[in-house]
Amino acid sequence: METSDNHISAVQNHTAAMLEIGTSLLNQTAEQTRKLTDVEMQVFTQTSRLEIQVLENSLSTNKLEKQLLLQTQEISKLQERNSFLEKKVLAMEGKREEELQGLRSEKQEMQRLLSKQVDLVGHLEQRLGAALVNNTVLQKQQASLAETVKLLIGLVSQCNHISHVRPEEQKTFKDCAAAYKSGFTASGIYTLQFPNTTATAKVLCDMETSGGGWTVIQHRTDGSVDFQRTWKEYKQGFGSPPGEHWLGNDFIHLLTTQTSYYLHVKLQDWENNEAYALYDHFHVGPEEHNYRLYVGRYSGTAGRTSSLSPSGTDFSTKDVDNDHCACRCAQMAGGGWWFDACGPSNLNGIYYPPSPAMNRYNGMKWHYWKGPSHSLKVTTMMIRPVDFREE
Repeated sequence: METSDNHISAVQNHTAAMLEIGTSLLNQTAEQTRKLTDVEMQVFTQTSRLEIQVLENSLSTNKLEKQLLLQTQEISKLQERNSFLEKKVLAMEGKREEELQGLRSEKQEMQRLLSKQVDLVGHLEQRLGAALVNNTVLQKQQASLAETVKLLIGLVSQCNHISHVRPEEQKTFKDCAAAYKSGFTASGIYTLQFPNTTATAKVLCDMETSGGGWTVIQHRTDGSVDFQRTWKEYKQGFGSPPGEHWLGNDFIHLLTTQTSYYLHVKLQDWENNEAYALYDHFHVGPEEHNYRLYVGRYSGTAGRTSSLSPSGTDFSTKDVDNDHCACRCAQMAGGGWWFDACGPSNLNGIYYPPSPAMNRYNGMKWHYWKGPSHSLKVTTMMIRPVDFREE
């Protein structure tokens, strides 16, 4: 009985030991299983990451493959273009070679012709030398004949000039009134002599207006002469007496010192209306007094009052300013004139054609007849001695 109990006890002990071993093995197995599970999770995580990277790399690879394909296509196009250009260059080189060959041929032909021409020129030079030697005597005879003809032409010209000079141009007068009283009653060009000098000048004489005897000192009719002149030019005079001209301040001064003169101003507008202004005294001072103006009483049809500057007004030009205005009237209004403070008249202003739409403050004006901006068509200033009486 005891033996059976011992056996049972041994079995129980053995069973307990086995259970303990089994439990230990189960625990170890569970621990290994948990570790394997962790490892499996780590492997899964790494695998997922690798799959994502593989996918990304695949996308990048696809993109690069597309870019490579496009570049390959571009390279193919460039190669085709390059091939085309190479063919074109070869064709052009061939054509250029043909042209060069043609030019070489032309050059050779030109050189041949040039050589031939050089030989011909040399031959002609030899013949010319011989001809020059033979013509020396003829040239001397020709020069002598030409000189003789020239002398004859000069003599004929002098004879013609003498035969065409009118009687009134052969004589000299102190003014046109003196010419008129000497029997020359036709208007035209006369020769006047400067007082107390031997100098003379050609002038236009009006032998018709108000009994004649008028010496014209200014005339404008078509704008053919530029009146925008310097002090020196107004001093000496300019233009041509048959046409537009200014007689010259020196001569006007010398004329008006001889005796007392009237001043007659004739005006015409673009509608061919005419008017005149008459002054019973007119005198111009010397240059040292700036050709100062002296005028007497006004009468006439050119306005209710005189448009000429008052006595004592100095003459001004674009380069010599003697006016009473800070604006320099001669530069602003143009021409040379007796500007006071620019004043109501300037018959030497710019010659303008008719243009009603524009105001011309620097034109030929006579304020109290046509206003300050109405440019005139024809003007004439002329003088005659106060004591002149028609014969």
